[in-house]
Amino acid sequence: MNKNNKILSNAIRVLSMDAVQKANSGHPGMPMGMADVVTILFKYFLRFNPKNPSWLNRDRFVLSAGHGSMLLYSLLYLTGYKSISLKNIKNFRQLNSICAGHPEHRPNTGIETTTGPLGQGISNAVGFAIAEEILKKKLGKNIINHKTYVLSGDGCLMEGISHEAMSLAGHLKLKNLVMLFDNNSISIDGPTKLAVSDNFKKRFESYGWNYFLVNGHNEKEIFRALKKSQHSKKPTVISCKTKIGYGSPNKSGKASSHGNPLGTDEIKLVRKELNWKYKPFEIPNNILNEWKKIGNKGAKLEAKWNKVYQKKKIKINKLLKNNFSKFIKIEKKNAANEIKSLASRKSSELTLGSLIKDSNTLIGGSADLAGSNNTKTKYHKIIEPGNFAGNYIHYGVREHAMCGIMNGLALHSSFIPYGGTFLIFSDYCKSSIRLSAIMKLRVIYVMTHDSIGLGEDGPTHQPIEQLSGLRAIPNLNVFRPADRMETIECWELALKSTNTPCVLSLTRQNLNPVRKKYSNINKCSFGAYEILRTNKKISLTILASGSEVNMAIETSHKLAKYKIYSKVISMPCQELFEKQSKAFKQKILGETKFKISIEAGSTDCWKKYVGVNGLAFGIDEFGKSAPYKEIFKYFELTTENISKKTMKLIKK
Repeated sequence: MNKNNKILSNAIRVLSMDAVQKANSGHPGMPMGMADVVTILFKYFLRFNPKNPSWLNRDRFVLSAGHGSMLLYSLLYLTGYKSISLKNIKNFRQLNSICAGHPEHRPNTGIETTTGPLGQGISNAVGFAIAEEILKKKLGKNIINHKTYVLSGDGCLMEGISHEAMSLAGHLKLKNLVMLFDNNSISIDGPTKLAVSDNFKKRFESYGWNYFLVNGHNEKEIFRALKKSQHSKKPTVISCKTKIGYGSPNKSGKASSHGNPLGTDEIKLVRKELNWKYKPFEIPNNILNEWKKIGNKGAKLEAKWNKVYQKKKIKINKLLKNNFSKFIKIEKKNAANEIKSLASRKSSELTLGSLIKDSNTLIGGSADLAGSNNTKTKYHKIIEPGNFAGNYIHYGVREHAMCGIMNGLALHSSFIPYGGTFLIFSDYCKSSIRLSAIMKLRVIYVMTHDSIGLGEDGPTHQPIEQLSGLRAIPNLNVFRPADRMETIECWELALKSTNTPCVLSLTRQNLNPVRKKYSNINKCSFGAYEILRTNKKISLTILASGSEVNMAIETSHKLAKYKIYSKVISMPCQELFEKQSKAFKQKILGETKFKISIEAGSTDCWKKYVGVNGLAFGIDEFGKSAPYKEIFKYFELTTENISKKTMKLIKK
């Protein structure tokens, strides 16, 4: 390898091992092993500008093997990003340091996404690549023509999400996507042969990817493979055979360099092996300047791009504008004029039909359930291999990848992704949903068949604990609308929720409308509101969400016949309710001693509202396979049963 390039690579190695050693925590092996590969990538191929990390046409570099985060921080520091200082690197893995244990996305820093759960970065990268193709179609290939590079490890490729994401990427022929596979054959437990005997070449080629095998420490081989990837007609994997912990006399090629500091004695030997005569964290000016030169090239690249951009006179913000408020208003008026029983999944479809007409940023999709989730309307156009003019992705039966890809779409630019599956399969999606919440992304999860109301498919498909589980995730709004009007309002809130992902929990079964009049006020924005009152003076508050709001109304009327007067509170979003003032919460919950809740799922998240004097009607066991009305009767979720138990409660 070129001596100068080797020195540049060694700067990454020593920074990484020194930071891990100082923190007494971390993963030095991967940064040391992949240093040669990323040096060639950043020096000769990657288009980026440290002075403007948010340059729209920059190449994206995603570290899917997030445990090797010091590789990324070292690169950002060395190439001149202001976001990462030497002080930050010395504070690796310390409280509030940008150099966290795994990369944590922060806008305009060079850290493109939050990775940690292995394989997530691969799906994010596929999302980036799809977004680039869509944007290229909108703005032209002279304006948008960048690539996405993702660095993955053995662990990333063991996780099933990698299969789903790479399969879809191959199907869509994402030629702008390049994976650098750190093929070091080591995982935490030891050699990967303990658990894996995949034929990687056959695996990746079966997806429709190019496959190149290179010596990850041979400059010429790395360069040639990256050069070939630049003009590929399909995605590319460059399998880099590397030595984990390269440069360590006693720990290279071993699991001992994977997830633990090398130790002070071994670090001394590494310095000797690499002929690195400098103190910990010391990068000589001549080496640092060489790295800064690599970073400085980006300013010229962006300046050249800006000339083309200005000549085209394209106003990106104008081109990607949306007029959601106008269509939300129209849909609410339609709902008031067309009073009929509708499943909330159908109400969602009608809303989308209006929204998609004038949206350049809403990108829909479903995990092979478009007809069941009602996520695709007649106004959608399909994104296909070689044709990215559309706004709808057929993800196939790939919930894991779909949600990770949506995070990538949201991170890339101004796109608002939504994707559908059944609520029960939110368990498949949980890692990606959680990362959406951590990164504060506007991602919308459309999850239908939201209770035992789906009926005959039985307990494997009937969600019980899913709503409680989702509501436990910080910075996630879970919406469960009661009718068409609420569904429209929940969609409006999801679209306006720029820093919080949302789940729309929708029914399979039809719902009678509970709100029949148009209002300019988005009542769902309060999280909970009064929808019925049977007397001025009341002794009972009935809380419900979704399909059970109708049941709550029926129960309220039934109790009124026995002179037990109540108010019904529709609570479509507990998270928004929790953000209201104390006075508002008191108005909703504090008026009566007795409170009951009704929701066809786990009662856990309702007990805090009904209190010790109340009852939470729900289901705390698995469902049954039968027509849905019979299941409701079986679990005693009927107006008759709820009324009887409530009367006993109040007359104690």
